[in-house]
Amino acid sequence: MLNSERIGNQFYQNLGKLFYAIAATDQKVRPSEIKRLRKYVRQFWLDVDAVDDEVGTDAAYQIEIVFDWLQETDYTGGEVHFNEFKRFYKEHQDKFTSQVKKLILDTADSIASSFAGKNKSEMLLLQRLKSLFNH
Repeated sequence: MLNSERIGNQFYQNLGKLFYAIAATDQKVRPSEIKRLRKYVRQFWLDVDAVDDEVGTDAAYQIEIVFDWLQETDYTGGEVHFNEFKRFYKEHQDKFTSQVKKLILDTADSIASSFAGKNKSEMLLLQRLKSLFNH
């Protein structure tokens, strides 16, 4: 796999971690949050670039794959995964255009709002994400 393809896959995997962190920050991932994530992946993320994963499918599906895997196996909540995304972002800021940052924020906000509006923990994590992108 070419280095750029590897980074592309890692990009989407880290987005899966971030969006899981948003959904799990209140210690419970709700069906409406999962549904909203899938809607955004199909409606917006598949069109971001032409990167495929190792089996030839659009790498944007890595968002869902990682999210689902974390939902089944993770019991730490979102903080660990937010920090993993933050580390990836700092190492690969060139992959995060202003358009991509806006789509990330829109997706995260939509996930957080999908169940009875945003709670305090979700609002705080969204604010941390915005701050990360502004530095």
